[in-house]
Amino acid sequence: MMKLFARFQKNESGATAIEYGLLAALIGVGIIAGASTLGNNLNTKFSNIGTKIGTTVP
Repeated sequence: MMKLFARFQKNESGATAIEYGLLAALIGVGIIAGASTLGNNLNTKFSNIGTKIGTTVP
């Protein structure tokens, strides 16, 4: 029984899986935040371009 407990205590594969999961979640949040910011900036640029085009054509 003590050997089983010692082997279980040394096993770190679950901790590694949790670390990879947290890393993947952090990367996902970063991608979502970046895409949202980029989308808002592109929307603003295209709105400005559309406004300028709309005002120059009679």
